[in-house]
Amino acid sequence: MNLRNKVMLAAVLRKTAIILISILILSFITFFMSRMAPGDPLASYYGDRVERMSPVEREHAYERLGLDGPIPEQYVKWLGAAFSGDFGISFKYKQDVLSVISGRLLNTFLLGGIGFFLTFGLALLLAVFCAYRENSIFDRIICRVGTVTSCIPEFWLSLVLILLFSVMWRLLPSSGAYAIGKSNDPGSRILHLILPLTVVVLSHLWYYAYMLRNRLLEEIRQEYVLLARAKGISKRKVMWKHCVRNILPTLISIMAISVNHILEGTYIVEMVFSYPGIGTLSFESAKYHDYNMLMVLTVVTGIVVIIGNIIGQTVSERIDRRMKAKDHMKDLMEIVSHREMMDDAG
Repeated sequence: MNLRNKVMLAAVLRKTAIILISILILSFITFFMSRMAPGDPLASYYGDRVERMSPVEREHAYERLGLDGPIPEQYVKWLGAAFSGDFGISFKYKQDVLSVISGRLLNTFLLGGIGFFLTFGLALLLAVFCAYRENSIFDRIICRVGTVTSCIPEFWLSLVLILLFSVMWRLLPSSGAYAIGKSNDPGSRILHLILPLTVVVLSHLWYYAYMLRNRLLEEIRQEYVLLARAKGISKRKVMWKHCVRNILPTLISIMAISVNHILEGTYIVEMVFSYPGIGTLSFESAKYHDYNMLMVLTVVTGIVVIIGNIIGQTVSERIDRRMKAKDHMKDLMEIVSHREMMDDAG
């Protein structure tokens, strides 16, 4: 194996170790915090029957659900079962956890995924528009309106849109992911996505557009832009061919670290609109002490956030060769240092 392959392998192993350790720590913290939270998980599984249980029956129920014994021992058992692919059953739905989640995953993927890319696509266009017309009347109006909209909480904006478009004007549905019996109808899904998607986009649009606008303005003031303009190159061509291209690493980095932010907003929107997705399921699992469901949802969300950051860093390295070269130089130095230590030991 040549030196280049060793460097690549070391980078892959380092990132894989970071992902695994982060997920393990996240699962450990979630497990202990959920177990120590007040409330009786048996009520979620047995309902009102739990009040009529004798002490012996309660003890048997705890053992059946894997809730007996010290918390560290419970965690080791859960972790061992999870590695074998058994994540337990949902206390609330009395079904396998993965089967319940799989029925909701598509809804959240549509809302969160479309909202994510639509937010950053519009944010980039809005940033270019404002930077191109810096200090114009349009730039000042958009800055002020955007600042106001970015400060409005998702739940309040959701309620206002429901009041206007669903209650008063009766134009759009206020809840659900599709009409009854129309889960395979794209038109029904699009109609039910309009209001939640509007909230997700408006809640985050200007926050990221403003950062990109400021980054573009810094780029516009660089000497190479003045030189290009002096050569007669149009401002629009310089903006799109050079300035926007040069801020792409910044855009990718912002997108990577914003996964958690937009996921959080998506979960809130799902709860307000009664949208049957992962966010609503997470709220229910915490409310009803559905431990197995809560663990899987937390870990899955953590994996999405962690991998999103890793992908963002990798893409940034591909775009910005200086960042990539710096990391490779670090790996090379580590390998060289390791070889020197081995030679000295020999």
